[in-house]
Amino acid sequence: MQKTDIQMAIENGNTTLGIELGSTRIKAVLMAEDHSLIASGNHAWENRYENGIWTYSLAEVWSGLQAAFQNLRSEVQSKYNLPLQSVGALGLSAMMHGYLAFDANGAQLVPFRTWRNTITGQAAGELSGLFGFNIPQRWSIAHLYQALLNGEAHVKNIHYLTTLSGYVHWQLTGQKVLGIGDASGMFPIDSLIHDYDQCMLGLFDQRLQAAGLPFALRDVFPRVLLAGEPAGELTPAGAKLLDPGGGLKAGIPFCPPEGDAGTGMVATNSVAARTGNISAGTSVFAMIVLEKALSKLYPEIDMVTTPSGKPVAMVHSNNCTSDLNDWVGIFNQFTQLLGADVSQSQLFELLYRQALDADADAGGLLAYSYLAGEHITHLEAGRPLFVRSPESRFTLPNFMRVLLFSSLGALKIGMDILFEQEKVRIDQLLGHGGFFKTPEVGQRVMAAAMNAPVTVMETAGEGGAWGMALLAAYQRYKAPGETLEEYLVNKVFTGVKSITLSPDPKDVDGFAKFMERYQRGLGIERAAVDGLKE
Repeated sequence: MQKTDIQMAIENGNTTLGIELGSTRIKAVLMAEDHSLIASGNHAWENRYENGIWTYSLAEVWSGLQAAFQNLRSEVQSKYNLPLQSVGALGLSAMMHGYLAFDANGAQLVPFRTWRNTITGQAAGELSGLFGFNIPQRWSIAHLYQALLNGEAHVKNIHYLTTLSGYVHWQLTGQKVLGIGDASGMFPIDSLIHDYDQCMLGLFDQRLQAAGLPFALRDVFPRVLLAGEPAGELTPAGAKLLDPGGGLKAGIPFCPPEGDAGTGMVATNSVAARTGNISAGTSVFAMIVLEKALSKLYPEIDMVTTPSGKPVAMVHSNNCTSDLNDWVGIFNQFTQLLGADVSQSQLFELLYRQALDADADAGGLLAYSYLAGEHITHLEAGRPLFVRSPESRFTLPNFMRVLLFSSLGALKIGMDILFEQEKVRIDQLLGHGGFFKTPEVGQRVMAAAMNAPVTVMETAGEGGAWGMALLAAYQRYKAPGETLEEYLVNKVFTGVKSITLSPDPKDVDGFAKFMERYQRGLGIERAAVDGLKE
């Protein structure tokens, strides 16, 4: 689009705004009617470990949202010499799962318990048995039931329970709703009726009644919406929350709030059956849209949905690049000590590319990237480790390669279940997230780990915020009866450039050898957790 066309679109509100609250970054993107990016704004933030809980404060949520939006507005003003006063549609996304509980007055009852916490093992186990359905520790229902089992006093006062995207949406619109993809990380979804599973709701309500609690689960859960359904409008109070300066007008229509898994699927056009995507950053998760249900329950695999309600097998590992990033930070300190003028992005690329010159199996080195616990390998807490033997080939290329391998170790265990035991077949596997920022490197490592071709689109770097803007655009621009799958294929991803890398047999064999060490060495990680108490 020409600059004058973009200016006209901004003035006339022919734009969509997507905002995503990720684990380390809050990002806002403004998109034109042709789905191109007009402007963006960012704010870095980080979760804290307080009193045994991974959390963010609600004050940080709002200051971060305001900062990201203000950065976006400033870029619009700078590039197009126009104030951003309204948009055609708006959508909010955030990290899935977790526990945000409020009383009848809207007061937060306990600090936000994020997806990263592994404190609900008892609840997750009991509910999985009760439902005959895998309930991961991250899920909102696991957090609620664990609080009940622990006898936490706040439970009786719960009036509303939601996710982070649902909370922000509620505050901006007054609507207690949630997109079906995000809702599927709170409680099991029946894909036939596009709502919470009725039988399982009844089973849990029996537990609530036995505990003498005054509510049924549906009473405190958000209402489930599909992609494309209206989800309220920005209220005057909500406009002030997002833009305290008062420049943003009320009345902007919202699409259903979604989770980061759903927006990742949309941003990679992976919402149709036999498609899949892998989002690799602070955590790593793979989403495979299924043709049929899995044959049985697997604790390593979540069953969630696309934003349009299709069943998805999700393999989620709590740990991915955080430990790797910390090691790069050590190298950055070293370059500063030397007085070398190397930017952080340059350093990442230099170090990542070292991995391409490594031994295929990373020279016998071993690492665990566990800053947090890892349910796939049954660890409630994590201790990042680097381990080598006297026979290991300890070189910089091998060191970087083992850190990249380790980022995918737990994911590999879950994906092997889908590909080898369930014989799931996919037509394409798309990668996005920070793991893929350095061209070729992350893509090649992922292809080796999955033993499958991995595609990275030129749009993948836009991430979940762009995916959320696409969901807002779908609501605003879809034709009558047009499905989300049709909209993405026919109107968004036509002609989008991509690069596909097939797995190198030597890399595949090298990763397999690493995984043998990884599985054998898990006892070392468990000993570190037990022996290094905080």
